[in-house]
Amino acid sequence: MLGGMYALIAMGLTLQYGVARIMNLSYGEFLIAAAFASHWLFTGWAISPFVGLALVVPLAFVLNFAIYKLLLTPLVRRAPNRDALEVDSILATFGLTFVIQGLMLALFGGAYYSYSFLAFPVQFLGETVAANRLAALGITILLGLALYAALTRTRAGTAVRAVAVDPFAAQLVAINVPQASALTFALGGALVAAAGVLVSTFLTFSASSGVVFTMKALIVVVMGGVGNMLGCLVAGLALGLSEALVASYVDPGLTLAVNFALFLAVLLVKPAGLFGRATR
Repeated sequence: MLGGMYALIAMGLTLQYGVARIMNLSYGEFLIAAAFASHWLFTGWAISPFVGLALVVPLAFVLNFAIYKLLLTPLVRRAPNRDALEVDSILATFGLTFVIQGLMLALFGGAYYSYSFLAFPVQFLGETVAANRLAALGITILLGLALYAALTRTRAGTAVRAVAVDPFAAQLVAINVPQASALTFALGGALVAAAGVLVSTFLTFSASSGVVFTMKALIVVVMGGVGNMLGCLVAGLALGLSEALVASYVDPGLTLAVNFALFLAVLLVKPAGLFGRATR
């Protein structure tokens, strides 16, 4: 379950970086913002988080589309190549991290938040698990399958994959690369907002928790291979499984160390990631 959540969290960043070539260091802040939105809807208006998904996700899509158009498009236009764009986007989104985090601190303070939703045990495959985690896993699987189908079975998804492979060649077959990049960046923001709503049902969070999720999403993206959805899924599951095993049988304080040990081990064996292709 933990691995499935990591995969969902990282899928959005995989799209943003793999297609739009934006290394979004404010990624985790959008997850926390969605978690706060879900908390506010549930505690203030008694709106179920699963209903809240229908409100938060479209809003996140529009917000991320606006951010790409207003903040990142000028960087895309002036960058001489994709490598320069990566550097510029890192600096821009690093600054955006503090803007979003500052707004959340002003609104909610530095305390930790949580709420009780489907917080009862159920039996699943012979194990006792929390109902909220199981429900979150089910929605995660549905979202992952829908995204995979959209990317592999639709014309728009084919265009997105073409831009990820070679944006210059994509222009030769009449693909609007700037528009595809903007929509993909917005879709990545919508996915991380969905993850934020689901995570808020069973984890505590605060205004400064975003950096943890950004770090883990980066680990999953690089481990799996930049822009590769299957690699994202496998890396997310591997990361979640290793954390659960270490927390259960060794020491919960070592989970972060295991994350980086697994990350470094994969890069030593396959520098391009599990399913990545080395560039020449």
